[in-house]
Amino acid sequence: MMRKKFEAGFKAKVALEAIKGEKTLAELSSLYGVHANMITRWKQEALEKLPGLFDKKAARREETETEEKVEKLYKAVGELKMENDWLKKKLEILKL
Repeated sequence: MMRKKFEAGFKAKVALEAIKGEKTLAELSSLYGVHANMITRWKQEALEKLPGLFDKKAARREETETEEKVEKLYKAVGELKMENDWLKKKLEILKL
């Protein structure tokens, strides 16, 4: 059975409804066709991340960390490509 994938906007909408507390989890589950446990998880995630939305330093720090990870990955890919090219050349020499 394939898992359903929900868009971020949909998750935010459902989480916000759960945070409001105007409807029970069972009502939200029935209304949106999402299991109550999933709604609870989205609600918790939203509440955890909400304070960070207004923290500019945290956002910049997260962006910097992401850029550093991407840079490291590009470096690793480059090194692997060089190693692969070198091994291909050595293999060609051995075939001769």
